Amino acid sequence: MRRPSDWTPRLAAGDGALAERLAAALADDIARGRIAPGDRLPAHRDLAWRLEIGLGTVTRAYALLERRGLVVPERGRGMFVAVPPAQPAGPVDLCVNTPPRMLDTQALRASLARLAARIDMSGFGSYTPSAGTPQHRAMMARWLARDRLELPPSRLMLTSGAQHALAVAIATTTGGRPGTILTESLTYPGIITIARHAGHRLQPVMADDQGMCPDALDRALHTALRDGRPGQRLIYVTPTLHNPTAASMSRARREAISGVAAAHDAVIVEDDVYGVFAAGDMPPLTALAPDRCLYVSGLSKSLSPGLRIGALAVPPAFLEAAADALAAGATMAPPLGCLLMESWLEDGTAEAVEQAVRAESRARTALARRLLGKHVAPQETPGFHIWLPMPRPRAEALAMAAAARGIRVTPPSAPMVDDRPGAPAGLRLCLGGPSPEALTTALNDIARLVEERDTDPAAYVAI
Repeated sequence: MRRPSDWTPRLAAGDGALAERLAAALADDIARGRIAPGDRLPAHRDLAWRLEIGLGTVTRAYALLERRGLVVPERGRGMFVAVPPAQPAGPVDLCVNTPPRMLDTQALRASLARLAARIDMSGFGSYTPSAGTPQHRAMMARWLARDRLELPPSRLMLTSGAQHALAVAIATTTGGRPGTILTESLTYPGIITIARHAGHRLQPVMADDQGMCPDALDRALHTALRDGRPGQRLIYVTPTLHNPTAASMSRARREAISGVAAAHDAVIVEDDVYGVFAAGDMPPLTALAPDRCLYVSGLSKSLSPGLRIGALAVPPAFLEAAADALAAGATMAPPLGCLLMESWLEDGTAEAVEQAVRAESRARTALARRLLGKHVAPQETPGFHIWLPMPRPRAEALAMAAAARGIRVTPPSAPMVDDRPGAPAGLRLCLGGPSPEALTTALNDIARLVEERDTDPAAYVAI
């Protein structure tokens, strides 16, 4: 016989709807093990009475949890915490920057079953526009409008993930010809791969705890003009939760970067895949420089990596070139992915998962900062990666020591554009993939390794 939960009812802090706050509190306590798998949750009426909220609020909260697969109803018996599948043993992965898994297998299967009941060959058996159907582009535009960016669907292109959108943006702005891209001295490894494959050179620009420095960017663009390189006017930048350093730009910094770009007639490619974590009043660069900024986003970081739907917002002057670049690499946006996106946006799954990803990321960032303390770089915006700045030799030694303990971390060389001795370096730790228990153990191990290094410079070598 399943036991009732001894959970103490509560609402999560915040000013959201009561149902969302109740669902967030339950989801957090399930994730932390305060409510065990298989436990029966309080009856709807009992919970409504204890929290002094409406019965409908409890019903909506339970529906949000059921949609995520965290709870399952049993007819005539009540609502129970779902029993998760056993996690396979193996290394703890702090290398891949994936969001916390907020949708379980049962919920995914239910989504796909509902999708199967709707799909037919009239739509699946033909080609759709390469940039996505007007309906799906409009849905993505409405989704982005919730996260600070309003633009007409005609300026929006759907792609096979944000990495694809980034490749199309670079091809659009360079015309497919090798050139130079200005970016932070530590940058997203994916742009390094794109640049290397296309023959572009990356020029490092100094950054601080708010990301790319406007003065350094201005000097780099002046130098390019002085040296007879007028084509060197493409800037790649991540204003929110920069990868790998987790820095986020203030509004003043965003305005300054946009101003420098305008002064030099430079084009910006803005990577905003972590924009889901930005404050609601923090504008993306494309809102400040709409005529010179190509905007990249997607659903893989805010919902799930398996939903490979990216978004590329393009200024009118670049639309034709972007359409050509998109068509060169893909005939159409992924049909099944677009249909799943449509389903999740319509039935509320996307909103519930996004809220859960934000809440879980805040908790994981707080955990990492508590365990690693002074070793973590300043980070105004919680997300699912943190940065430990340190000299490259020390970072490489720490990565090797972590691997010896079954912890995979991002290779320190992966994000480095400037590999000269003494250049900025460190270790990125990705917090989203492991279970809370595995993450806590891994971070404790890394904290001990860092402290050992502080007291004994030979500690890593001896492992």
